[in-house]
Amino acid sequence: MGRIAFVFSGQGAQRPGMASELYREYASVRRLFDEAEAIMPGITKLCFEGTPDELRETRNTQPAMYLADMASAIALREEGVVADGVAGFSLGEIPALSYAGVMSEVEGFYVVCRRASAMAKAALSSPACMIAVMKLDDESVIKLCCCFSSAYPANYNTSGQLVVSCGVGEKDDFIRAVTSAGGRAIPLAVSGGFHSPFMDNAAEEFGSFLKGVKIEKARLPVYSNVTAQLYSSDIRKTLARQINSPVLWRQLIERMVDDSYDTFIEAGVGGTLVKLIARICPGVATYTAETPDEVRMVADKLSAVASEV
Repeated sequence: MGRIAFVFSGQGAQRPGMASELYREYASVRRLFDEAEAIMPGITKLCFEGTPDELRETRNTQPAMYLADMASAIALREEGVVADGVAGFSLGEIPALSYAGVMSEVEGFYVVCRRASAMAKAALSSPACMIAVMKLDDESVIKLCCCFSSAYPANYNTSGQLVVSCGVGEKDDFIRAVTSAGGRAIPLAVSGGFHSPFMDNAAEEFGSFLKGVKIEKARLPVYSNVTAQLYSSDIRKTLARQINSPVLWRQLIERMVDDSYDTFIEAGVGGTLVKLIARICPGVATYTAETPDEVRMVADKLSAVASEV
């Protein structure tokens, strides 16, 4: 077995009740939620009982997803499963950095709350949506975007799947253009045009905030959405750029596999990332760790693999 990677879920994977089973099972997860309550009162109830509409609001989604991501990573640690390197999809990059020791778990929650606030504000001032484009290659989608004044490639998920941020006024026309080109367009459950120029003001605001945040050297490799490479020493600048830059997920995973990662565990909700990874690099081992049963299953399987080596 090669290296183990944790990949942290991003916005869009949220669902009512997320992390509730991990909360009941692990005292260390409950402690993180208690600390988060002091920063954002009501966040625990929002995670466990919030409606889909409430959880779709960026100000709510990002803090709730951060806690769900970290709860999964904490539970894995409790069961003896640790990562050799980490990455996160969009929002998931902050729990990845927290896991790597760049900031504490509770500091990461504070940071993600400020990120969510800046992005929600930008979304209100520049109404936009995100649309997953399927069945077309990247170049075809990029050419389609060039035909519109407010459509930008945002998430390079996998071959044949590129997410576009699009102004709401051009949404219907863009979807029709995708269909006419032989593709399939699926609007996503998010409240803004993330990872695009719609978020320029948010990136600037978040970058200013990060100047006052204490940043430590990462204890293990962290891969960046912006570059698909390891984080450099300028973590603040890269993390701010991540808000209005495309997520190079396919390229990032290919780089991790080149760096000998062959086991990917999704820390968070839904399993979307490991499904993408299985398409990007067939043959790697992928696991979800959303519930206590899944966490223990991962621990047992990895222990069995290690004993066979």
